[in-house]
Amino acid sequence: MKQRIITAIIAAALFIPFVIYGKVPFTILVLAMAIVGFYEILKMKGISIFSVPGFLGLITLVLLVIPKDWSEKVVETIGYSSNLMVVYGLMMLLLIYVVLVKNKITFDEVGFILLGAFYVGLGFHYLIETRNVGLEYVVYCLLVVWTTDSGAYFVGRKLGKNKLWPEISPKKTIEGFLGGIVIAVIFAVGMQLIYPFANGYISLVFVTIFASIIGQMGDLVESAIKRHFDVKDSGNILPGHGGILDRFDSLLFVVPLLHFLHLFGN
Repeated sequence: MKQRIITAIIAAALFIPFVIYGKVPFTILVLAMAIVGFYEILKMKGISIFSVPGFLGLITLVLLVIPKDWSEKVVETIGYSSNLMVVYGLMMLLLIYVVLVKNKITFDEVGFILLGAFYVGLGFHYLIETRNVGLEYVVYCLLVVWTTDSGAYFVGRKLGKNKLWPEISPKKTIEGFLGGIVIAVIFAVGMQLIYPFANGYISLVFVTIFASIIGQMGDLVESAIKRHFDVKDSGNILPGHGGILDRFDSLLFVVPLLHFLHLFGN
């Protein structure tokens, strides 16, 4: 526990200034985290990011993560009309590579590479886009994720009796799941009282409940992936916490959701 607390304090001290400043430094930091997260998910499958398929997947990831104006400049430079065309071209190259190497890499592995690039890439892309909309919105996203996680942990330890999904995450309980939602709503309302940013309390409460549920499902998804590949953590870059995906699994689900719900007026 001591190591987890120390790591959390150091990580927050390094991460929060980038969040506050935003702009290019924040984008570069998020891109770096996305690359590490992609490396982690490929490693679980036993695919090297330095292999030809891994490298093509990495390019796909980068194109998915970077802001829209950046990607538009990239595709214009190489003579394409849209980012999607480049991603489609990379997918074709991956499929052709399977044929060229006579199935030494399988179509299943290609599918996993592409799914991993979209799963990690789009989640971190929307984290960048959220910060570009405004600091208060990325603060809200982090607040929902962190308070849900903390609320679920402490309520689960204190009141948890009924297992939520023991096959996937044995320590999570239904009481903790519900407690995380309640704590997230309380803090979101508190943020609205201090700094009004949402279109009313009713919509804020409903969005926060939904975001808290989806965030916890994102955590379960990553737990299911680790359980499938029989690994404890996605990585070890954060002592006591595991890897990048271990810390950002919920956020990868929450930030796209809030854009889809047009909470930010986009």
